[in-house]
Amino acid sequence: MKLKEIISTIEKRLPKQQAEDFDNVGLLCGNPEREITGMLVCHDALEIVVDEAIHQNLNLIVCFHPIIFSGLKSLTGKNYVEKAVLKAIENKIAIYAIHTTWDNDYLGVNHGICQALGLKNTKILMPKTSFLEQMIVYVPQEFAQKVQESVFAAGAGNIGFYDECSFSVSGQGSFRPMEGSSPFSGVHGKRTVADEVALSVIYEKFKRNRILHAAKTAHPYEEVAYQIYALENENQYLGLGRYGEFVEAMEEEDFLNLLKNCFQLKVIRHSSLLNKKIKTVGVLGGSGASGIKTALALQCDAYVTGDVKYHDFFSAEEKMLICDIGHFESERFVVQQLFEILSEKFPNFAILKTKENTNPVNYFL
Repeated sequence: MKLKEIISTIEKRLPKQQAEDFDNVGLLCGNPEREITGMLVCHDALEIVVDEAIHQNLNLIVCFHPIIFSGLKSLTGKNYVEKAVLKAIENKIAIYAIHTTWDNDYLGVNHGICQALGLKNTKILMPKTSFLEQMIVYVPQEFAQKVQESVFAAGAGNIGFYDECSFSVSGQGSFRPMEGSSPFSGVHGKRTVADEVALSVIYEKFKRNRILHAAKTAHPYEEVAYQIYALENENQYLGLGRYGEFVEAMEEEDFLNLLKNCFQLKVIRHSSLLNKKIKTVGVLGGSGASGIKTALALQCDAYVTGDVKYHDFFSAEEKMLICDIGHFESERFVVQQLFEILSEKFPNFAILKTKENTNPVNYFL
């Protein structure tokens, strides 16, 4: 199977457009036309992981963190990034990064944290906004179903765990064909009134071009009348972080011990204990201090993330327990999650999980 075919399949499930704007996701190096012998799934595509791929005769590395994050000006092997990328290129190994595409996914990083902790009734902590659009297209009544099916096939009408969602209103449209036109109905110089349907669908805005093309292709009119609106709706199924609740509230000490057991921790950095029970918990894998205020606003009793700075702990305002379990540790389940998704998408393909632990932090107690 060619690399470009693998990428197409991955991006149908995990579109790059759902990643954060700052991120560098997708194909980092490799020839899209190359045949792939197998893939290695890892957290970080360091040199030791590239060596592992070479040893296993795998020529695609699917990593969580992008090894190339800022622009490379040269490739001479002078640092750990260049060493890994240079070795991958020399051995014809492609590297593809997922990162915040998976962070933002409904079943992604933070879903895994919530599952591990046993949180129920979970929701997105910081839903994406300005990500949706609505298109209304005016169609002759007898062609409404054809256009509807065409835009559905192009990806319109997906709302959470529902698809093929639309709304239509019947009415009458008028038009007068002028010289130079080739009207589907009516005659030049005379106003025509036709029974039409206003078909409305929503979609993620990166799908706009293909959905508009699908509508025009299925539409009988020479000139297709349509409207597109940017929506400010929050996407409740896409965004950073999650929050949920325990079936029964627990003591703070018990909660900290739960974190230690779930994430195999020796230590946890946390804000002052508040002598209150923990019921509602917010989580954000990786560097998640940006979610503290949102978790507070949602009245979370505790917030779990990584890379919390000294002053960030004060922002708990003595209302919420902030727990820094470590960047890598909060993403502990990522490799297994991605392995399961890729195994489902490519059931007859060689896919391995890395045996290398790329966590750069070690504790001495």
